[in-house]
Amino acid sequence: MSSTILAFCLTCLLVELTPGPNMTYLALLSMQKGRRAGFAAAIGVAIGLAGAGLAAGLGLSEIISASPLLYQALRWAGVVYFFYLAWESWHTDTRFDSTDIAAGRRFFLRGLFANLLSPKAFVFFAIVLPPFINPAAPPERQALILSAVYIAIASTIHVLIISLAGTLRPIIANQGLMATTGKGFAFALAGVGLWIAWSTA
Repeated sequence: MSSTILAFCLTCLLVELTPGPNMTYLALLSMQKGRRAGFAAAIGVAIGLAGAGLAAGLGLSEIISASPLLYQALRWAGVVYFFYLAWESWHTDTRFDSTDIAAGRRFFLRGLFANLLSPKAFVFFAIVLPPFINPAAPPERQALILSAVYIAIASTIHVLIISLAGTLRPIIANQGLMATTGKGFAFALAGVGLWIAWSTA
């Protein structure tokens, strides 16, 4: 089992080091709103991934990946959601008070729904997990363990990205570019939506 987990960890590391919607969103958010907002969203991302992992353990991921209707519904819900975030970012003040609990909750929910509405998370667990599961042992327990390992690796990388991206925020603010960055952030979110539409087609 230890060799299986090691191989799975290497696979997850390679997958997570490839730029994707979560990485892009958290980096952009941390540059514009700061690390607190990024960490709040990262917690939501982790719980969203946990939901997808639980679905894999229950066999729901296979149902979603095998059902064109469910897959397309999730796919377009995720695309529309990122376009909504882009629209909201365009019309919202770029300032963020890190002590604002309501704002932190909002970014948490954004990270959560960005993953629960993305078929990529469910399909990832449906495709990547099976080769590492021993058919001689209970598959549900193994799926949950492997999902937890993946979430731990993904969250570690997300924390590093947020920390690095957050260092750019004071530079942007000092140069008086925060308002311009906010508009750019809206375009970037719309780009993530298009990215999801293209990559999940």
